[in-house]
Amino acid sequence: MSSPLTLRGITWNHSRALPPLVAAAQRFEELHPGIEIHWTKRTLHEFGHAGLTPLCLENDLLVIDHPMLGAALKAGLFFDLKPLLPALFLDDLRANSVGQSFSSYEIEGQLLAVPIDAAAPTASFRADLLARDGTALPQTWRDVVDLARRGKLLMPGFPADVFLNFMALAASHGGALAASPENLVDAENGARALEQMRELATLMTAEIYKWNPIAVYETLALRDDFAYCPFAYSYSNYARAGFGKSVVRFANTMTLEEGKPLRTVLGGTGLAISTKCANASVALEFLKYVAGEECQRTLYGLSGGQPAHRWAWLDETLNHVTHGFFRDTLATLDAALVRPRYDGYVGLQARAGSPIVNYLQNGGVTRSVLSRIDELYRQSKI
Repeated sequence: MSSPLTLRGITWNHSRALPPLVAAAQRFEELHPGIEIHWTKRTLHEFGHAGLTPLCLENDLLVIDHPMLGAALKAGLFFDLKPLLPALFLDDLRANSVGQSFSSYEIEGQLLAVPIDAAAPTASFRADLLARDGTALPQTWRDVVDLARRGKLLMPGFPADVFLNFMALAASHGGALAASPENLVDAENGARALEQMRELATLMTAEIYKWNPIAVYETLALRDDFAYCPFAYSYSNYARAGFGKSVVRFANTMTLEEGKPLRTVLGGTGLAISTKCANASVALEFLKYVAGEECQRTLYGLSGGQPAHRWAWLDETLNHVTHGFFRDTLATLDAALVRPRYDGYVGLQARAGSPIVNYLQNGGVTRSVLSRIDELYRQSKI
């Protein structure tokens, strides 16, 4: 009996990431005897900030984040999928991926991954606690500030999350991200974003600086002293009964003071194939399977995944098991901004949140904070 053909893949360590890929791999193996797909995981921090080159030597399939594309393209880490995938399949993903999930993996005419997971910071809340206090779901920035004054608000305070939410606020007020070689965001809008973030942060517990989005949702699900988070990368798992002590509900973001909706920054993941993969044709078949509408809408989504295919987000069954998570946040995902993808950006994301966190905790001059961010931005492009 011949040995099975084996593919190895790596994703990140959460119930949103690993179980749906394991489930998809198991079913793919059943449909394709003689093939085995083994998935391993790394931490969320490693997923967002660690280099990919060593992983491409050991893995055939890699779950990646779109800001990594510049570095990956320069190093030749992934196959260009455009000439390898059927035109009809690509047309379907281009037309039906949530927001800019598909285009975020296109760079310099190449497609280095296909979207399998879609996320962006959205609002989240405990419906039972808001109802208990007779409080309506916040709709405007002033509503959010009022709730913060009552001690009911939390948000992620990890530097990377603070940085991404700062970019979202600045861009929502006006201007593109990284449009200038000198300035990451428009100075006036950047200052306004910093002031708004500090307005909220000074009304919150210092515990937030220990929390990334997962910790925020664990806190919302476990404790009864916080009722609302205005922006954190969304996780449909916490909207499913039985995942946490209490169900966390999700909603689109609020409108800002001038009536503009808060546009947040696209997250999610794509599936890429290493150029070191010796069985690229088999890897392509699995990639088509897991990114296709049927798997995304059924096996992948029902196994805890957060699909990237629009028909999954509109699916009645998935919305039923997640208390409307997909339906109620789709507008925010569709409006989400793509992060910079130049070679060096990932390092900026890891570092530029620190001066913002210091400002939130200790105050200071917004101009100085923006100058430090722009200094780090310019250094990241060298």
